Amino acid sequence: MSYSTDSIKNTVIIGHVSTGKTTLLENILFTGGKIAKAETIENGRTVSDYAEEEIEKKISIYSTLSNIEWNKKKLNFIDTPGSGDFIGEVISGFRACQSALVVVGCDAGVQIETIKLWRNLDKRNMARLIFINKCDKERADFKATFDDLKTKFQKTFVPIAIPIGVGAAYKGIVNLLEGKAYLIPESGKKEESSAIPPDMAKEVEEYKALMMEAAAEGDDSITEKYLENGTLTNEEIITGLISGLSNNKIIPVLCGTATQNSGIASLLNFIESVSPTPNIRKEDIKKDDGTEREITIDSSASPSLFVFKTSIDQFSGKLSYIKVITGVIKTDTELYNPRESKKEKVGKIFTTLGKKLEEVKELSAGDIGIAIKLPAAITNDTLRTHDNPEPYRHMRIPHPIYSICVSAESKKDEDKVNLFLHKVAEEDLTFQIKFNSETKESIISGMGELHINMILNKLKEKQKIEVNTKPPQVAYRETVTKKASGSYRHKKQSGGHGQFGEVHFEISPIERGKHLSFINTIKGGAVSKGYIPGIEKGIAEGMLEGVLAWYPVVDIEVNLFDGKEHDVDSSEMSFKLAAKGCLKAVLEKASPTLLEPIMKLTVYSDDQYIGDVLSDLSSRRGKVLGQDSIGGGIQEIKAEVPEAELLKYAIDLKSITSGTGSFEVEFDHYSPISGKIAETIINEAKARRGTTVASE
Repeated sequence: MSYSTDSIKNTVIIGHVSTGKTTLLENILFTGGKIAKAETIENGRTVSDYAEEEIEKKISIYSTLSNIEWNKKKLNFIDTPGSGDFIGEVISGFRACQSALVVVGCDAGVQIETIKLWRNLDKRNMARLIFINKCDKERADFKATFDDLKTKFQKTFVPIAIPIGVGAAYKGIVNLLEGKAYLIPESGKKEESSAIPPDMAKEVEEYKALMMEAAAEGDDSITEKYLENGTLTNEEIITGLISGLSNNKIIPVLCGTATQNSGIASLLNFIESVSPTPNIRKEDIKKDDGTEREITIDSSASPSLFVFKTSIDQFSGKLSYIKVITGVIKTDTELYNPRESKKEKVGKIFTTLGKKLEEVKELSAGDIGIAIKLPAAITNDTLRTHDNPEPYRHMRIPHPIYSICVSAESKKDEDKVNLFLHKVAEEDLTFQIKFNSETKESIISGMGELHINMILNKLKEKQKIEVNTKPPQVAYRETVTKKASGSYRHKKQSGGHGQFGEVHFEISPIERGKHLSFINTIKGGAVSKGYIPGIEKGIAEGMLEGVLAWYPVVDIEVNLFDGKEHDVDSSEMSFKLAAKGCLKAVLEKASPTLLEPIMKLTVYSDDQYIGDVLSDLSSRRGKVLGQDSIGGGIQEIKAEVPEAELLKYAIDLKSITSGTGSFEVEFDHYSPISGKIAETIINEAKARRGTTVASE
């Protein structure tokens, strides 16, 4: 069956670890008639956690796409992991959906991942609603959780459903908008509506007044009616909620207990009737000149799509998760890939129920699904008609924060390891692999220790390959601290034409980040112009290895002020070798020093751990630049810290903050380093080269 754009609702399910997202989706699929029975995390048969490692660890690692039909509308759901190590999967869900369903535990309230995800939603100004889950838990407190949301996020939260009792006394929910109760159904049964318990009349009226007041904030015309009449009709409340949710002015709050299939029908009714349709937001196109323009999600326009995720399935091959932006995508639709500058045929298209592919004839604008075996398309690619080649806006992927060096235990397995890791990087944009030509190391980077370990465990189990790991070498640099000058003559005679070149340099330090400034001040033609390029090449090659610890040399000015040449024996090669020799000689006289990479670090921590975090940063030679409260009891700390001190920070911060802290890191600048630390670095470099030095 094909669904029009205004009959589609796309929702990404997000939340802290263990808030019950997967169980909630399982009961959504059961209530929507897609599965005969809601399975549990414990038995390992849920629709969305089907990968071997998910079943073994009992956590979500990958995002999964499922859908139901509810009141003749198609509701797409993307279930996402709760661990910050797998944030890339969540971001792909953000890119595909119009609204987010934030799952919060009634027993735990707002937790650190909830806050981090909320910040991501704020960056996108994305519509969101709350499902307060686990209302039957021992420490459940609906009012405290509702107040916690308001305190932490300072937004207008709208009660749509409230529980009938909490903890052991939990019996179901009341939907204030519908004016109905939904009691806990018998095991294996679906919810049915009933009358609101009489003893809840006062509580219902109090919460309904809050709902009415918040709905009035969502739409200016409704605000006027509310001020005039002091009340709103149900239709006016729905109008206010639709407008307020779409514009992110209000946050609707529903509740229930997923393990007992309670509150699910009420949630689905709300999503179907109030949540925004795909065409509520426009798509950004990046034009060739760098400017952007907006595109309306419209099924009547020419077909186009965006690839928001890529997965490699052992049976079906490459799966491209697509969001249809304009037009209708049908089987064998031919489109143009602007990144590849060539056409691609979509082939068969599917929707999914976890790992089960369900073939469909077409997907309309706003819908999400899967295209198989697109030959060239990768995540973040746009496929459009040839006459509209500009790509849609890419997903904003966070920088990896944890890196290690990997090598196959057996040299014959190196190619297999690289092939496997590059396939992972194609599927997961938060995972990167690169070869450091400077240190001759293969470096893999991800969002944390758990993220990296999952990938390496998969390599071991699937490919039967053992790998060695170690912290990566830090990319130190060398530079000079004072002016120095010198000369070098390269002379070689071995029969026939010889080699001759002589150069005179002055080297000076320059501004950090400028790398090299080459100046030729030779007067009188002591060295012919034709040999100058050879001298520049010699300097560039000579800068690849410094004189302290063989790290690359940066930020120097080289003034070529004199030289000599020979009528027969001089050549570009001769002057290149002379320049390399002169550079080394003069560097040793110019007070060389080591430079270390300094990273820009942003740490997010609960108030209670701030003292420990700051103390730890100080022990890492960190320089704290500022500290701000960003709400929700979370502090943001900005600092500059040497890269060498952050190699295991992803692990250490978790330990310091009991798993609640997070951070972002990126390179900032190089800074001089001396004393015992520099001495240790130099000794380690010499040891790697097979030389030894006595400690001074």
